[in-house]
Amino acid sequence: MKGHVARKRFGQNFLVDGGIIGAIVSAINPARTDTVVEIGPGLGAITVPLLERVDHLHVVEIDRDLIARLKKQHPPARMTIHEGDALAFDFASIGRDLRLVGNLPYNISTPLLFHLADYGPLVRDMHFMLQKEVVERMVAEPGCADYGRLSVMLQYRFWLEWLIDVPPESFDPPPKVESAVVRLIPKDPALLTAKDPGKLSTVVQSAFAQRRKMLRNNLKGILDDAGFAALDIAPTLRPEDLPLDDYVRIANYLTK
Repeated sequence: MKGHVARKRFGQNFLVDGGIIGAIVSAINPARTDTVVEIGPGLGAITVPLLERVDHLHVVEIDRDLIARLKKQHPPARMTIHEGDALAFDFASIGRDLRLVGNLPYNISTPLLFHLADYGPLVRDMHFMLQKEVVERMVAEPGCADYGRLSVMLQYRFWLEWLIDVPPESFDPPPKVESAVVRLIPKDPALLTAKDPGKLSTVVQSAFAQRRKMLRNNLKGILDDAGFAALDIAPTLRPEDLPLDDYVRIANYLTK
């Protein structure tokens, strides 16, 4: 840990628990020739054991000090360093059948997940450490308080699996929150039945704009009472009561 102070603006909390690190690498279980991309390698807690399992590793890092450290420690033959912000990075530039891994900065995790969802067709799987609260929202089912826009949009594109709980003391510095590791596997394109994914995104965003209001109010100007009747969806439901399939049906109904 010497020589680098965790930076708040980059949301840095470095994983130091060997047992958790081993469990994450085992869950990923990479083969030698896999195209593994680590987002935010930090001080290399997961990076080093990954390099023991793969011939070549891609990393995306924004912190210049950490980039300099990585360049000293790992030759280009073993590691390609993509310098910059993961939120703006074009993961398609690396190739296909990507295996994305990372202890994601908690301050950008939600927008980053939406950004990564766009690369679903190029991805084999993703394994991420996130704030436990975010994982709870990702895997939430209709009818519970955690079910929201993140749940619907990620569950539309991915199969999700909650893998490991990670306590604060597994990090240096310890965050003030619990963490968890989640696996995302892109769904077969045949299962993505929204005619216009952009329309689905708009409907879901509007529906959850005000959680306590009824769908009739949140979708005002988007779906009228005749539309609710045609779809056999009660306009008095709240957004968290509607399953993913019904959001897809609404979007398809509205797609001319």
